[in-house]
Amino acid sequence: MKVEHLALWTRDVERLRAFYERWFGVRASGRYESATTPGFASYFLTFPDGGARLELMQLPELNPLAPAHAMGYAHLAVSVGSPALVDAMEARMRDAGVTIRSSARFTGDGYYEAVVDDPDGKPIEITS
Repeated sequence: MKVEHLALWTRDVERLRAFYERWFGVRASGRYESATTPGFASYFLTFPDGGARLELMQLPELNPLAPAHAMGYAHLAVSVGSPALVDAMEARMRDAGVTIRSSARFTGDGYYEAVVDDPDGKPIEITS
C-alpha cells in the first residue's frame, strides 16, 4: 500500500502549477477540464524522483484558507536531499520573493528544514 497522490484546491491552477514546476522540478500532466463542473480544472504533478503525486484542483468559488491549526491539511514536506540543498533553495526562494515562514534549522523531530509558503499561502517544508 502507498499514498498515490494528495490533492490541493486553488483558485489559480496555472499559477500553482508554475510554482511547483519552477521550484520542485515537477512534470505536469495535461490540463483536465470538467465537462460537468464549470470552472473545474486540474493537473497531476509528478516529482523527479517519483513517489506520491500532487493533484492541483481549481474552482473559482472556493472558501478562503482556514486559520492556522485548523482540522485537515497541515503542510506538505518535500525532501531535496541535503542540508546544503535546503539552504540553497531557501536562499533562491527568498531572493525571488517567496514567503519564508521559518529559516532552515534542525527540528526537534530530527529534520533539517525550511518552511515556505506556496502562492496560496499553504506551508511547504523543504527538508534534507
